[in-house]
Amino acid sequence: MALSARQQYILKLIVGDYTSTGVPIGSKSVVEKHNIGVSSATVRNEMAVLEEQGYLTHPHTSAGRIPTEAGYRYFVEKLMEETRLSPTEQLMIQHQFYQARLELDQWMRLSAAVLAHSTQNASLVTSPKISRCKLKHIELVSIHEQVILLILVLQEGAVKQQILNIETPHTQEELRSISRQLTDLWAGCSVKSITATGSTLTGLGKQVVTVVTDTMGRVNARQTSDMYHDGLLHMLQESDLVEGETLEQVIRVLEEQQLVDQLVGQALTQKGVQIIIAGEDKWNDLSQVSIVISSYGAADGATGALGVVGPTRMPYSRAVSIVRYMSQLMSNLMIDLYGNN
Repeated sequence: MALSARQQYILKLIVGDYTSTGVPIGSKSVVEKHNIGVSSATVRNEMAVLEEQGYLTHPHTSAGRIPTEAGYRYFVEKLMEETRLSPTEQLMIQHQFYQARLELDQWMRLSAAVLAHSTQNASLVTSPKISRCKLKHIELVSIHEQVILLILVLQEGAVKQQILNIETPHTQEELRSISRQLTDLWAGCSVKSITATGSTLTGLGKQVVTVVTDTMGRVNARQTSDMYHDGLLHMLQESDLVEGETLEQVIRVLEEQQLVDQLVGQALTQKGVQIIIAGEDKWNDLSQVSIVISSYGAADGATGALGVVGPTRMPYSRAVSIVRYMSQLMSNLMIDLYGNN
């Protein structure tokens, strides 16, 4: 049975109030706080209908109601208002990132800290990964007559270095020229394309192609991304979370690699912000938590995931707005620094 406009409005108010307070919501509280123009008895009757349809439930020790998993799902799909971060908050976050050094590790840690602070929940961020890495730049630096340093920069932002022993000495100017030639030849290329040029190269170029393809092959074979998280301290300050199973389940999300891989996989294969409420039959052990997660990165380039993990009564609208904004910001930063090809 479809919900009436009044039932939808009451459900929206209850979700909002319970999210803010963590206290079961009674009909009298709804009437007094929101002045909705109907009696407490009317609200109580509507709440009974919402409970009968599975959107609300009530703890045994309280006459008030709390949303069920179905209630939260109905709220986020049909009742939640789209919100945006204020210009002031956006500028503050941007300033933090542009003050940071241009290092992926620092960006990941900062992203996790911003997400946790902004939502007062735990956060997770995975470093960007691509299934087929592509070369961005090569630099050869003379260390000794027959020893050079090969610096390999990939489009995903990874920087790899390796010492090479060479048979024929080269001046730094010669190495600089070879670096430019190889970069022009291989920029934007995958391992397969670079390997195909191997037969056309001689001397140092032939030695470099072997090292480059071997290094990129190892990057491609990497199965998992580094993960960063923050915010458990925020949750420890909530007594009801510490006493129940919620905190334990949040820690499981952050610490179990297989679970992280599944969540990140879902984020990377779907567009936009994903909201997972109480496991949604996929992860039965997550009955007390919800996850708001999104991918970020450059199209056809390096991608990662970021999101927040918290109790099912998390402020979903706020969580969605910060995750969406951070996803856009991280994507733009990566495109600006590493390009989109």
